[in-house]
Amino acid sequence: MEIERKRFQGVLNIVSFNRHFYVVGMLVLSLIITSQIVFKWSNTLLFGIILLFLYGFIVPLIVSAYVYDFSKYYTFNWLDAVLNSDLNPKKIVNINAGFDETSFSIKNKFPEANLKVFDFYNVKEHTEPAIIRARKVTQEYPNTQQIKSNHIPLTDNAVDVVFLLSAVHEIRKEEEKVLFLKECHRICKPGGKVIIVEHLRDFPNFLAFSVGFTHFFSKRVWSRVLKKAGFEIIEETKFTPFMSIFNSYS
Repeated sequence: MEIERKRFQGVLNIVSFNRHFYVVGMLVLSLIITSQIVFKWSNTLLFGIILLFLYGFIVPLIVSAYVYDFSKYYTFNWLDAVLNSDLNPKKIVNINAGFDETSFSIKNKFPEANLKVFDFYNVKEHTEPAIIRARKVTQEYPNTQQIKSNHIPLTDNAVDVVFLLSAVHEIRKEEEKVLFLKECHRICKPGGKVIIVEHLRDFPNFLAFSVGFTHFFSKRVWSRVLKKAGFEIIEETKFTPFMSIFNSYS
């Protein structure tokens, strides 16, 4: 089964899950405009502030539409350049952080593979309103199993590919990230791969999301935690200027 994505579904999800930011932003902007009427401060300064707010509202949505709605991310054709052409994975694991938009697409891409889906969402640790709202609308893949980030219930050397798609950045503590990635390394067969897709804390994402880019981690952090987890080879490719694919294996 493949879920057909609706037009502009990616950007509409961003608005829906993060609507509290937009509501607060509009309230703050309204207060600033009202205060200008009362205190008669510079029209030029007011115009500049309004432009900054509009930039903060609109640009993230344009970038999100580009990445999630127009780049064909969910077709998974970008995988052809990441995985070896002769690699035909038989056992695949996809791990999410409470919101799963990819498992059905992965199964469609690899219909003969045995796909297991895990969710490490922790209601006590992952309290962001966006995640809570996303969980309410996600269509769960059959037999998705809830796990803790420090243990994946599979034997050693059991899996050809582990997918971590816009998920691991929700693990905020570096020590916990390393333990989780060690588990991913443990369950991979010799030559198996862990595919991570993430926005980075870098200049393009700063331009796209302004201070929101601090929710992501830098390339240096990802390289460091992957090496600590035991991965010897870490290859990065760009999927649009705003997302990186880390192809990691030993």
